[in-house]
Amino acid sequence: MAIPKKGSRLIVVDGDRYRWRIRRKITYSQCNGWGKLTFAVEHFDKSGATLIVKMPQGHPKNWTWEPIVPVLPCDVEYSIRQAIAKGWKPSEPGKVRTDTVPSKAVAERG
Repeated sequence: MAIPKKGSRLIVVDGDRYRWRIRRKITYSQCNGWGKLTFAVEHFDKSGATLIVKMPQGHPKNWTWEPIVPVLPCDVEYSIRQAIAKGWKPSEPGKVRTDTVPSKAVAERG
């Protein structure tokens, strides 16, 4: 699964370049606040396994009164490092990996 280049952002983590992107079109589950915000990450230079990260906050376009908390580059960096530590190999072909960022990690970011 390759993420679209349009709208994606570049981030460098430990010397490796990655592309990441939040899905623009909100799902019905995210509209209602049942589903949380997700973003995808892939290696910039080598086509490999994609990482899908589920954040604890809601999507900015949700229909609830949930406060909007942006995804910051430090969240993406944290997620990439955690996934690699758990065995994600971004430059090798493989299954899509899904990870969840705990609320505590977002609260303590900085």
